[in-house]
Amino acid sequence: MTTAIRRRDRRISPVFLGIVAVTAAAGWAVWTGFADNTGLAVFLFVTGAWVVSLCLHEYAHARTALHSGDITIGAKGYLTLNPLKYTHALLSIVLPVVFVIMGGIGLPGGAVFIERSRIRGRWRHSLISAVGPLTNVAFAVVCTAPFWLDALAGVPPVFRYALAFLALLQVTAALLNFLPVPGLDGYGVIEPWLSRSVRRQVEPFAPFGLLAVFAVLWIPAVNIAFFDAIDALLRLLGIEELDSYCGQNIYRFWEADTPVCVSR
Repeated sequence: MTTAIRRRDRRISPVFLGIVAVTAAAGWAVWTGFADNTGLAVFLFVTGAWVVSLCLHEYAHARTALHSGDITIGAKGYLTLNPLKYTHALLSIVLPVVFVIMGGIGLPGGAVFIERSRIRGRWRHSLISAVGPLTNVAFAVVCTAPFWLDALAGVPPVFRYALAFLALLQVTAALLNFLPVPGLDGYGVIEPWLSRSVRRQVEPFAPFGLLAVFAVLWIPAVNIAFFDAIDALLRLLGIEELDSYCGQNIYRFWEADTPVCVSR
């Protein structure tokens, strides 16, 4: 009976497989130009791939916690990659997608409940927090590889733009999540190494850390500096600002005044 439960708890969810299927179909439509509405195909491809990365981000937290001592992870459904099983699906899936649609920024998710009392060792606690944003880093490497490997020959321009925009989302998610701000994974990495008194004083602010980050990013000067840094990092990875700009504009297909990006 125990073996059956374990298999069920670790079986990949049909919900996740459905998201992957939609993403793959939309990516094929973008690549081949099969879709009548290219913008819609790009929207489904980028959004689907973004949700897949969010699921894997949370899975990385859960899987590492399981191997670090929290044996309750499986029963909570976190190992199935089902986004509906997260403690706060709104924070982990809905809000990140809304922020992509509204502002083209990778909002850090994060809503798997880990019983930290079951885990021993500060390094393990730090690793559990770090693997989430490291998953976004891995996605960013995959998305940017065709650019810095100069392997874009034969790649349709629209697919290139979509990939560049997806890379931008992964880079922003990784950088924001690595900030040492309470409530974000960056703080989770250093928290085990802080004194108990400091952790106790900081704890009440954890629920507001993400809101504080976006409040600061709302300041025009900070926002400009942040995206200038993102664009500079993407350029180092071979992605020009025009690539991600066109990707975002094609993604927002519902805007009548979306500029047409010239194929290169």
